[in-house]
Amino acid sequence: MDEHRTDTLTAAAPGDARDDGTPGASPRRRHPLTTWQRRLGRYGYRAADPTPLRERLVPPMPDGPGVDVGAPSPVLARLGLRIPPGLWLFLCRWAGWIGPLAITLVAGITIFWNLGNPHAIIFDETYYAKDSWSIWHFGYERNWADNANTLIMQHPQKIPTPTGAEFIAHPPAGKWVIGIGEMIFGLNPFGWRFMVAVLGTLAVLMVCRIGRRLFRSTLLGCVAGLLLTCDGMHFVMSRTGLLDQVVMFWALCAFGLLLIDRDRSRARLADLVGATADNPDAAPNDELATAARLGWRPYRLLAGVCLGLDCATKWNGLWFVAFFGVMTVLWDAGARKAAGARRPYRTALLHDTPLAFVWMVPVALVTYVAAWSGWLFTSGGYDRTWADGRKGLSPSSIGPLHNLPQFDMSWVPAPLRSLWHYHSEIWNFNTNLHTPHTYMSNPWSWLVNGRPVSFYYESPTNGQSGCHVAQCSSEVLAIGTPLLWWTATFALVYCLYRWLLRRDWRAGAIACGILAGYLPWFQWQQRTIFLFYTIAFEPYLALAVAFLIGALLGSARARGDRRLLGGIAAGVLVVAIMANFLYFLPLYDAQVIPIDSWRARMWWPTWI
Repeated sequence: MDEHRTDTLTAAAPGDARDDGTPGASPRRRHPLTTWQRRLGRYGYRAADPTPLRERLVPPMPDGPGVDVGAPSPVLARLGLRIPPGLWLFLCRWAGWIGPLAITLVAGITIFWNLGNPHAIIFDETYYAKDSWSIWHFGYERNWADNANTLIMQHPQKIPTPTGAEFIAHPPAGKWVIGIGEMIFGLNPFGWRFMVAVLGTLAVLMVCRIGRRLFRSTLLGCVAGLLLTCDGMHFVMSRTGLLDQVVMFWALCAFGLLLIDRDRSRARLADLVGATADNPDAAPNDELATAARLGWRPYRLLAGVCLGLDCATKWNGLWFVAFFGVMTVLWDAGARKAAGARRPYRTALLHDTPLAFVWMVPVALVTYVAAWSGWLFTSGGYDRTWADGRKGLSPSSIGPLHNLPQFDMSWVPAPLRSLWHYHSEIWNFNTNLHTPHTYMSNPWSWLVNGRPVSFYYESPTNGQSGCHVAQCSSEVLAIGTPLLWWTATFALVYCLYRWLLRRDWRAGAIACGILAGYLPWFQWQQRTIFLFYTIAFEPYLALAVAFLIGALLGSARARGDRRLLGGIAAGVLVVAIMANFLYFLPLYDAQVIPIDSWRARMWWPTWI
């Protein structure tokens, strides 16, 4: 993944002057290789030349204006395929969009194909489909009759009118999103799955582009998007009207926006310390790097909006606010250190952290409250009028705040005090949800798919629903593609190694996304939780595997035999993951298959 030159076997000190033939340029100082480095040279190791300061702060993208595209591929030439130079230039210039859009098209076709199947209300769609319809018609969630599901699914359909306020366990933003599809296509399986499918498809495009920016490799970005396309958990969650895919989408948006902010702020810092495009090899400067102000950062603000929408879908989005907030400040400190600041963390704490807090936390909070506008500006929602006639807040306030003394809060608008009280009730419900469930699981088993969740199961017999044997199965099983997830477990270990021991910021960013979505669940050892909650961090698992594949491929300047063996290994792994996805596909989209074929896919007893 790193571009290293192969024309020298001597290491150069970072920051040395250029040796490019420019008049007046002093030669780069080179240091002899160690014995260990010479041994590694037998396996393709090449010491890197010193990198100009601007390139260290903002490495060039793999394509675009100013990047040498080289000659058409010699492999294609050997196959007899001659590409006109103009077409080759076009493909190279736009590869960063052509590849991701092609993979997104494949993902969209697979996700939307027969999206309305199964034609039933599956798993927790029974809550979110009706809540989404209610929230678009009344501004808040209402109670439905016990036979509502039957009336909605019957032909001709009869939609009963919900009456009275309903207590809900999650904020409304995700239901506003799901309801868009219902307003367009009606209250039916295709309608309440449509927007989730749109977000799942867009997530593939974002992972391709994020991977490209993260690794500075269009190939690895496309590999990450392809892996997400071939993941069973992503496929199932993209075809089911639940909130968790929406949580994943907004967090991924914030991650991508923060990556763009990182590149733009580092480019501005490079300019401020004198490492401009015309003078990329300027020396690091403590005074300039410390005094630099990075100014207006709109992408960080947009990330705050996305994180607010994430929290307004499910509260586990709050952890992404915390993790991503720390991550972006550490990026600022790393940039200042590279630019020459002697106390980069102190400088980032004083100059960057306050603005990062403002751009993200208050913005996320305002966005979160705005998502409750339907409840706030109507009067029929659950607990909507609780604060009327009261001066204080609920005696059972949220979480660790329950012991705070009660004050006269009459100066706070009654709707906001009612909303706080409502949140205390939601907190109590979610933290005390210990009802046993057949498919509940412990987070220790999630990465190996220990206990998947069956969203839907039917067992037709001969002559029913296309079954042509004595007994068949039709199931929607929320489980990740096994080979991909088991590989991702090793890839996560590799990322932690690269982050903690090699200080690779890319590995740290991937690990941050995984840990933000994964670690918080370990505090709920007795709570009713499920494997499909992992969808919140699944894109980062795909990025982790792509990162591992990049290590298999080796440096672009490595020896040919090293690259060949790495390419074969990487290709075999990707093809095997794709084949594994196709093998399990009948369990992801409720295909009717013989019961023996279904049993053959139940590799572990806990999958049944």
